[in-house]
Parts: sequence; C-alpha cells; structure tokens
Amino acid sequence: MESQNDIKRKIQEKIQDKKKRLSKGQRLILNYIEEHSDKAAFLTAAKLGEAVGVSESTVVRFAISLGYEGYPKFQKSLQEHVKQKLNSIQRMEMTSGVLSDLSESGVLESVLNSDIEKIKTTLETIDKTGFEQAVETILRAETIYIIGIRSCAPLASFLGFYLNLVLEDVRILQSSNSSELFEQMLRIGEKDVIIGISFPRYSMRTLKALEFAHNRGAQVVTLTDSSNSPMNLYSSCSLLAKSDMASIVDSLVAPLSVINALIAALCMKKQKDVVHTLETLEKIWGEYQIYNKDEISPVEKKIE
Repeated sequence: MESQNDIKRKIQEKIQDKKKRLSKGQRLILNYIEEHSDKAAFLTAAKLGEAVGVSESTVVRFAISLGYEGYPKFQKSLQEHVKQKLNSIQRMEMTSGVLSDLSESGVLESVLNSDIEKIKTTLETIDKTGFEQAVETILRAETIYIIGIRSCAPLASFLGFYLNLVLEDVRILQSSNSSELFEQMLRIGEKDVIIGISFPRYSMRTLKALEFAHNRGAQVVTLTDSSNSPMNLYSSCSLLAKSDMASIVDSLVAPLSVINALIAALCMKKQKDVVHTLETLEKIWGEYQIYNKDEISPVEKKIE
C-alpha cells in the first residue's frame, strides 16, 4: 500500500508532467485543488465543477488526463493525502459541502449507507490470518492492557467490558495525562499484551503507550485504519478496519464490528469459562436486582 508521501509525490509528478497540456478549464481545476485540497478531495465531480465554474465532464477529463481511470480514482488518492491533516473545522466544512443538498432523511440514508460500505470493505480486506493471530496473542497473555483515546475511548471501554467477562486480568488504561498513563503500565512485560485503538487523527499518546509496551517486550495488537498507520510501528499484529468521517464525527462502525468479532472469537475459545462467569453474574444480578424482571409490570395510575 502506498504511503502518504508516495501518494503526494505521485499526484504532484502527474500534475507537473501534464500541466502544460491542460486546457483553460482544467487549469482552473488544478488551481482550486492546490489552494483548497482539503475541500476538493471530498467534492463530487459535479460539485467540484460547480465550485470552479466548469462542467462535470471537464472535471472527469482532468482526472483522466493525469493518468487515472476516472474521477473516483483521482479523488481517492487525493483523500488519502489530505484526510489525516484535517482538523475538526475542516471536517465540518468538508461534509457540509457533500451533504448540503440532502434533506434530513437523505443525510440519514447517506451516512448509514456509507457505514454499510465501510463494513463491507473491511470484511473484504481484513487479514483473516492476522485476526486469528490476534485472538491467540490475547489468549496467551497474562495481563491485557487496552488503550483508546478521545473518539476511540468508547471502543476501548466496550472491548474492556466484555474481555473482563472472558479473561482474568484486563485493564483499560486511563489517559488523563501521559505520566499517569505510564504509571498504569509500570509492570507490563513479555507475558502481557497491549491493544491499541487509534484512527485519524492518530493519537500521539496512544503511540507513545505502544512504544513503551514494545520496549518492555510486551506483544502489541493494533486496531487502526491502514497499514501506513503510525500505530503499526510497534505492532506484532494489526487489525485494519475502514473508518471515515461524517461531519465532525469519526465513523467507527467497522472498527466496532471487528471488536465484536474479536470478542465472539475469544468467547468461543473460552466457552466453559465464559458460561461459568455468566452463571455467577446472573446470580449476583438477580440477588441485587441489577436488572428489572420482565414479569414486573409498571404501576398504572388510576385516572379518576
């Protein structure tokens, strides 16, 4: 897979090579992309043409003139180049342009369909052998540490909650500051594993935690979006799930599906232990009335 520098260089080389042969309209497109790459990368061919003042067909011919099969291929390369650099304001501006013509129900349909496609893409591209390796690595570990920061924190919490039902020593790292983070990992060693979850914009604090664990001999499992992710610098096993952005929101539906699969696979491997744990919990939940029972009907108020 191409690195971000390779993608950037490839686009620039193609542009420089073809620049003298571009039409007037195509030069306008090029100028707009150079000045507003963060927005242009997420505009349809029609929207980009409208922003520049040229036809959609001119935009398509521009992409083809650079050696791409069509506009979608060019757009994908451009997106890979810019998506990691976008701040929250740029994300909002980008998606406002894409979704501005849709009704509220249209936005709902667009976002949900996009999430469905991310899950499909993840299923098609994820390394099945790597997934099995991750399961075995976690099963062999004495202590499992999990880290996910900011938008990835709910994923880490979700994974930790269920792994605690399957395995004996699972610790979700709290990331209020770097010093406390390393203190929580003070005794991590060769018999342990750390699971790092991070997607663009990548968390430097997560990366430092993985480096710390790796330097102490622990196994590192990562859940991230690309083989080019910096999280993979220290990983012995990497699970890749498609992510994207919807407005200022990170779409982490596909990563959550991978986490669900990981939990299910671990439960199958530890089925007897899980059953015993759940039986014990059911007794505790019943004794202390943790959950409402279905047979208890709500009190109906009499209307006089």
